[in-house]
Amino acid sequence: MGGNSSPVASTEIGSEQEYLAAARAALRRMRADVLATETPEFASGTDEVWFNTVYRMARSRRGHDLADLPGVPLFFGRLDYEPGTVLDHDPAAGVDADRVYVGRRRVRDDEGTPLVVDWRAPVSMPFYRATREDPQGVRLRRRYGFSDTAELTAYEDEPLTGAESGPSALLAAEIERPRAGPMRDIVATIQPEQDELVRAPVSESICVQGAPGTGKTAVGLHRLAYLLYTEPGRLTGGVTVVGPNRSFLGYIRHVLPALGEVSVQQKTVDELLDRTVTGTDPADTARLKGDARMAEVLRRVLWGHIGEPAEDLVYVHGGTRHRVDREDLARAVADQRGGPRYGPGRDGLAQRVANLVLKQMERRGASPDDRDLAAVARSKQVRGLLDAVWPKLTPEQVLFRVLSDPERLAVAGAGLFTEEERAALGWAKPYRSAKSAKWSAADAVLLDELAGLIDRTPSLSHVMVDEAQDLSPMQCRALGRRCVTGSLTVLGDIAQGTSAWAADDWPTLLAHLGKPDIRLEVLDRGFRVPEQIIGYAARLLPTIAPGLASPVSVRRAAGALRVTPTTAGELSDAVLRACRERLADEGSVGLIAADADIAGLCAHLRAAGLDAALLGEDEDALESARLVCVPAGLAKGLEFDAVIVAEPGRIATAEPRGLHRLYVVLTRAVSALHVLHAEPLPEALRG
Repeated sequence: MGGNSSPVASTEIGSEQEYLAAARAALRRMRADVLATETPEFASGTDEVWFNTVYRMARSRRGHDLADLPGVPLFFGRLDYEPGTVLDHDPAAGVDADRVYVGRRRVRDDEGTPLVVDWRAPVSMPFYRATREDPQGVRLRRRYGFSDTAELTAYEDEPLTGAESGPSALLAAEIERPRAGPMRDIVATIQPEQDELVRAPVSESICVQGAPGTGKTAVGLHRLAYLLYTEPGRLTGGVTVVGPNRSFLGYIRHVLPALGEVSVQQKTVDELLDRTVTGTDPADTARLKGDARMAEVLRRVLWGHIGEPAEDLVYVHGGTRHRVDREDLARAVADQRGGPRYGPGRDGLAQRVANLVLKQMERRGASPDDRDLAAVARSKQVRGLLDAVWPKLTPEQVLFRVLSDPERLAVAGAGLFTEEERAALGWAKPYRSAKSAKWSAADAVLLDELAGLIDRTPSLSHVMVDEAQDLSPMQCRALGRRCVTGSLTVLGDIAQGTSAWAADDWPTLLAHLGKPDIRLEVLDRGFRVPEQIIGYAARLLPTIAPGLASPVSVRRAAGALRVTPTTAGELSDAVLRACRERLADEGSVGLIAADADIAGLCAHLRAAGLDAALLGEDEDALESARLVCVPAGLAKGLEFDAVIVAEPGRIATAEPRGLHRLYVVLTRAVSALHVLHAEPLPEALRG
């Protein structure tokens, strides 16, 4: 164990510090070489200008990737392999092992010799997976301790041969290190079960059921970084992270850039759909619009616009009239009706009708070609037929007719929705037209469904969706359309489902995503949330998720849990005292209360002189202040060193799935949880 006062340890630390300094100097030279490289300029032409621009952008990005981040260690581990295992080296050099330093990026010296290898490289895998039973060629694994300014201060050796060593103190210290601000990467502390998911192949979609503190979000983000490193050629269609809200995305936004990946988009579902939302729905209406039954209603209405030809088609070419009888036209319509999408079906019908006209031309001795076929398909007569039997439609036109016409909705919803449900779905006061309609967020998802029925939705190469248990079936379908040819990383926790559509099981949700055969993995070993806290919150599980096993924490923390009764008149001052007490320690502090209560508590803290930011009001709340006041509705996915929960009973009764929301709130602390209440606690938490 390094970091002590022995001469040997001090000498070894000094040697490692010198190596770190050499690696940093090499990284600076690598970056200088990239930035100094002249851009080849081409004199003229659109293609040349485009090439010049792209080349300069690529050089600038590469320079950005090679920047030495302040406060971030260049490497965090070392592997000593048996000699000759991974490196070519001269025995006369006196080196008794193949030594590999593991870090966030690759660093080489002027001769091209690697000084630091990327954590995603195959040679780095044993840092996370090697054991005494399966050392994978490694003799010794070394971990490093660093100061807040990334100065190497300690080391710790774990021999994988010989006498067994105890648990890693540096690993535990890194996991438990106080934090402030957004999520950090966990690249130095990835556990074997997490690493196996991180390195899952790009062709494989996976779903991770992760209890609080198991690192499922970090696993998903590190998987993206790994895939972009190992399979860039298979991700050219784009990679997107989908989160539940902007606050959550702000919390995780620095993880991928810290790992050298800046090309990944991070969006909410609404942002991914990219439709203007100007209206709102009552809760019951929004719930119905998110129901999977709506997919069939929309399909019926859309394809119900197709009619039967009323008369023969007469096409005039020169002085000749070519007639296609009504029965042949009807057969052409019927054949196209079975296609997967409405828009291509209309285009296909134009081609079929044009072919019928060309057959008439051939019977009269003409020899039409492809140009004639295209001309007939675009002709006034054929366009008129299409407008009559297969009208061109926009998603807005179709949804307007669904929501404004009770009779049409009754026909399309027959056998699917009850009369009361149909009444809740339709507009009580219809808008004048599709253009004047105010579409809600739930409508935007329905419009996206219709757009996918009318024409093909472009597929991304990979989508990571977090807090997936809260997605509506229709939102799942929207995401599924965007990865038809790509793969998915689905993350969530059934016990943390708080929306009106929250899933009770993963197979049903995955079927809505269009990936029913996704590999399902469970992470139930928590590394950050202390056992006292997770055990307290788990008292709710028999009520909110009876089929789910209680998570297991690998750590305890002295004084991690306090539950303090108070009175209604004293609650605000008790919260103030608790916040002051926690701010005296290191790390971030989160005050969480019911959405209706948090603004008042935040104002009380500010009036008392505390620098408190209000999440949802302050866009940079998680970065601008150590003390953040969090509405319970925005707590999901966040972590704080210390959490103060005010009046859990009000959180539990504020919404239909309030106990699920409370479970989320109680599991946001990684060091200390202080529960303050004047009203009775929920029954499961009493005693």
